[in-house]
Formats: sequence, structure tokens, C-alpha cells
Amino acid sequence: MKSKATAETPATKQLREAKVAFRNHFYEYQEHGGTRVSSQALQVPEHAVIKTLVMEDEDANPLIVLMHGDRQVSTKALARQAGRKRIEPCKPEVANRHSGFLVGGTSPFGTRKRMPIYMEASILELPEIFINGGRRGYLVSMAPADIVRVLAPVLVNVALAD
Repeated sequence: MKSKATAETPATKQLREAKVAFRNHFYEYQEHGGTRVSSQALQVPEHAVIKTLVMEDEDANPLIVLMHGDRQVSTKALARQAGRKRIEPCKPEVANRHSGFLVGGTSPFGTRKRMPIYMEASILELPEIFINGGRRGYLVSMAPADIVRVLAPVLVNVALAD
């Protein structure tokens, strides 16, 4: 078994191949703890912890939404901006199948299937973000511009205050 510090995931493999500069951050994962737990453990603002949400449209086509940890997604606004009738979160087992990651460890990098990615535009205003590195209890930090360079997400304005 590899140590935490050297463990490679499909997400970190894609980041290394894309020559993205990132740092590893490990914390004690808590079931249903969300970004609040990771931001407290790493002593960073929850707003800078980006959650990766797997959702589906009305035809069960999967997509990924990247959102600030302290915000919710307006699925109505997202559907409108994405040109879909309806978008809703996937059931955890469906999200796991689409992404190849366990919920709580989902990264937008290195997913099993290629899916459209939508990112809250204000994420680009942050100097540094913390995003899942491909397993529970593991975030990577990087410049938000690297997400745009590697994943080419569609920028949206769909954040709701928690």
C-alpha cells in the first residue's frame, strides 16, 4: 500500500499529465461532513473549498458542477444556463458509476466518463482553490485558472447562499 503522501489517483494522474502545479492536503474524512469538515481541518475558508457535484439532466445525461463549499446550486438556474429542461443531483450510487469515484471523494479530474463541466464563475476570483484529489479525505490546492486550462468548463452563475 502506498503512503498517503505518494498515493496516485486518476485525478492526480491527469493533473500531472497536464503539468498542473498542485499541493496535497489530507484530513480525517467524516461521512456527510462536507466542505465544512475539510475547510476546518485544513484551516482554509470554506468558500475556497470547491465541491464536485455529479448531476443529471431530464434525459439522465450526467454532468459535473463545481461550486464553492459554502454555496448551493440553483438547479433551475443551471438548467436554464445549460439549455436543459431540468437538472437534479444524482443518487450517490449513480454518481459513483458516472465518475468512477466514491461520493465524498469525487474529483472533476480523471473521471471514468467524460462529462460536461459547469463551474461557478466566481471561483476564478479566488487566488487558490482546494478541490478533491480523487478520494475521501484528500484535497489538492491549485490556481483556479488550471481548472479552465485542463477541463474547459462552461462558466455559470448559479450559486445560492447556504
